[in-house]
Amino acid sequence: MTDLSDGLKQLKLQRLSDQIDGYLQDAAKQQWGYDEFLRQLIDAELASKQDKRTEMGTRMARFPFVKTLESFEFAYQPSIDAKRIKELSCCRWVANGENILLLGPPGVGKTHLAVGLGIEAIRRGYRTLFIGAQALIASLARAHNENRLEDKLKQYCQPKLLIIDEIGYIPIDRLGANLFFQLISRRYEKGAMIMTSNQPYSNWGEIFGDQVIASAILDRVLHHAISISIKGESYRLKEKLKAGLLSKQAARE
Repeated sequence: MTDLSDGLKQLKLQRLSDQIDGYLQDAAKQQWGYDEFLRQLIDAELASKQDKRTEMGTRMARFPFVKTLESFEFAYQPSIDAKRIKELSCCRWVANGENILLLGPPGVGKTHLAVGLGIEAIRRGYRTLFIGAQALIASLARAHNENRLEDKLKQYCQPKLLIIDEIGYIPIDRLGANLFFQLISRRYEKGAMIMTSNQPYSNWGEIFGDQVIASAILDRVLHHAISISIKGESYRLKEKLKAGLLSKQAARE
């Protein structure tokens, strides 16, 4: 007769193999029936597989850091409706190919929220990719110069959720604006996006160096979009204040 632990290993149920003795003890103590014992094992294995999928999806997303929505300090940013963010964490907008735009000054938590929502999307099985705006445009421009733009556009259209961070920190030249527009057009009403920017929409003409292209981009991005403006103090300044590296007077200035 095959040893129970060995049998689980052969079935590639390593986690259950490692924990089976504990489950047997719990079953004896709590007098589980066969159906309850089996349910506990199945739930544990499903949870294990979900954790592995989330871990792999998070690595593939290329986040700059891993921060969840649970760790976001909503009390420090009262302009953000925590209930609304919780609703967005259900990711119905991802399934519908809608967009989220997070606007606000540097350091207020835009990227943290973008990553947190991205992780929620991964937990729900949506392939996600994170990339900075400048890195994205540089990648498209390089592909354009090497006559492989079509393949690169297809690559950026594959994830169900594309997160584009820090739009507006550095001006974009005309070629970059045109390439960005092509990507937005490809994903329009097909793939969801999160964008973060330190600039209001009225300044996007300056960002892209062309009001016509900026208007065309915003027309597609905002058609099915949720816009969230964050007004508050920088988390980075908060941490410096805590550490005594910055005076309150200096922070106000």
